[in-house]
Amino acid sequence: MTASEFTPEVRKQLLNKQYGLAGRHSAVQICSWTRKSLRGKGSCYKQKFYGVETYKCCQMSPSAAWCQQSCIFCWRPMEWMQKGLSLKDNMDSPEQIIDACVSARRKLLSGVGGARDVDRPLFQKSFSEFPSHWAISLSGEPTLYPKLPELIRTLRSRKEVKTIFVVSNGQEPSLIKKLKGAGLTNLYISVDAPTPALFKKINRSIYPNGWSRLKRSLSLLKEMDCNTVIRFTVIKGINDSPQLLKKYAKLFSSASPTYIEVKAYMFLGYSRLRLKEENMPSHEYVKEFSKSLLKLLPDYKYKDECADSMIVLLKRK
Repeated sequence: MTASEFTPEVRKQLLNKQYGLAGRHSAVQICSWTRKSLRGKGSCYKQKFYGVETYKCCQMSPSAAWCQQSCIFCWRPMEWMQKGLSLKDNMDSPEQIIDACVSARRKLLSGVGGARDVDRPLFQKSFSEFPSHWAISLSGEPTLYPKLPELIRTLRSRKEVKTIFVVSNGQEPSLIKKLKGAGLTNLYISVDAPTPALFKKINRSIYPNGWSRLKRSLSLLKEMDCNTVIRFTVIKGINDSPQLLKKYAKLFSSASPTYIEVKAYMFLGYSRLRLKEENMPSHEYVKEFSKSLLKLLPDYKYKDECADSMIVLLKRK
């Protein structure tokens, strides 16, 4: 078994959790918002914030079982992630990954088509047309796939593709730097702590210099040629102390992203093994926290919010 291939146990786990496997190390999944959009029951906050077409989203990862962190709030099953391994040999090409993801996505979508309340014309578009939005996040850390810039360029060469998002933990700044010019729409960096000690407690990187790696990735945001986003997950009672507000503001201001998403921790999935329900803040709590943070960010303004996803969007003026 090479480092660039799912183990039999991981393959079994992913299939049991309704992931579509796409080659040796990639996976795709139909999120709840895509299912809802096809049944006329709402859309993802990314559609409201950034104009993403929810029903034509392909949520995937080129490294679905590899991550350098064990974040306490992660609802993905990172307990069986292939830690300490990187994608090096026998990797699938970007073209192979894209083709396999489209095929696996269609197979997963076929089940949604059987719903009585599905919007038939919308479903047909979602099912038969090439996905217009690619959310490169899902499970695992996408920057562990060395050919990620090439994957994005290949997607961008397709006229059907309108938006491409990458969500990263910022632990591979050398790869982050290579994403400039690739054709990204949004680059997300997750930030859940403003100090090295809290970072170590919450994010639990396998790298001894994980905090400095994150800081290096944040320093690169000003150089990017796409929208940049800091995603801040609020975990009630753990990383939301009023005393931390100034430190968050200093960190965010220094990075100067286009947007800051302040999002509630959700008591879902495997995170329930590590946190408690009381660690999940309400939308109103997140909104008030955002207002307090905004007072310390003179270069930012309130832009939007989505109560269903318990998230507030701040934008650089």
